[in-house]
Amino acid sequence: MPKELQWEKRRSRASGSPGILRHLISNAFWIPAFAGMTILPLTAQAAAPGWKPDKPVEIIVNTSPGTGSDSTGRLIQHLLSERKLIEVPASVVNKVGGGGTIGLAYLSQHPGNGHYLMVTSPTMLTNYIAGKSALNYTDTTPLAQLGSESVVFAVRSDSPLKAGRDIAERIRADATGLTFAIGNSVGSHNHIAVALLAKAVGANVRRLKVIPFNGSTEGITAMLGGHIDVAATPAGSILAHVQSGRARVLAVSSPQRLGGDFAGVPTWKELGFAVVAANWRSVVGAKGLSDEQQRYWDEVLGRLAQLPEWKQELQAKLEEDTYLNSRDTRRYMSAQYGELTAVLTDLGLARPAQDGK
Repeated sequence: MPKELQWEKRRSRASGSPGILRHLISNAFWIPAFAGMTILPLTAQAAAPGWKPDKPVEIIVNTSPGTGSDSTGRLIQHLLSERKLIEVPASVVNKVGGGGTIGLAYLSQHPGNGHYLMVTSPTMLTNYIAGKSALNYTDTTPLAQLGSESVVFAVRSDSPLKAGRDIAERIRADATGLTFAIGNSVGSHNHIAVALLAKAVGANVRRLKVIPFNGSTEGITAMLGGHIDVAATPAGSILAHVQSGRARVLAVSSPQRLGGDFAGVPTWKELGFAVVAANWRSVVGAKGLSDEQQRYWDEVLGRLAQLPEWKQELQAKLEEDTYLNSRDTRRYMSAQYGELTAVLTDLGLARPAQDGK
């Protein structure tokens, strides 16, 4: 049997049945088990790309500097250059605004051009589902899934809210009783975590006072300044403020507790509320990349995901290593599109009709 067919056969066996796949990506957003199913990326010899960048590469970040996506993009840029994974310069370009739609629109202006990458999250899908963007994941070329982080609910250290149940009881009594900072868009994974809590306590989801910022960092700043009651944010974004004593984390949306400084923080599930939500970070290219361009970036990003520096950074930010290659990233986004459409429809945040892209 030709080696290519043998590889495909082994890959098919490793991917499991559709029923197993649906089970592993249930509970809305949690993916570490699914990530473990992905085989290692193609070797450089197998990829043997006939294409490679011949001019500088732009890494687009659609959130403001200092956010989780920005940090991810800058680490990718650093490792691509420092470890000589590519032979041309790479730079990070922040295209902020529109809850992430500006960056995606910018990427779409370069169809078929393999010199543009974008760091993205579930917001790319939810913006389309909610009707805030005309562009969906199908208007990109998915290249890699790189990690996942849970949503934590944080308050100022002097907040009268002392425990997760205090948040739940306040919005149970009055959906408008608290203000929540989210990044970076209504309908984002952070917003969904808040909405799932409201649904769990029987509050009116549409009456929640949710304030979107261009990134979690801006929302945290507003919370620390006393302008916002609660920040729904990635754990890594609030970590420094927890360590300095300026903020406290009351609950986390993960299936199990986090480690390190958050080891004592209960999950919403522990507290009796069905709130499980996470933010994954992926890299996509422009729509219409050639097979050779996809193979090139599949090999490069696969090597990056195995670097010890990358794994150490994930651990430091309390992120899960959920690497998926280009093919599995597209499959995962397709599955997430269906999952997120169902969740947002249930929460009244989806536009009336979807085209099934």
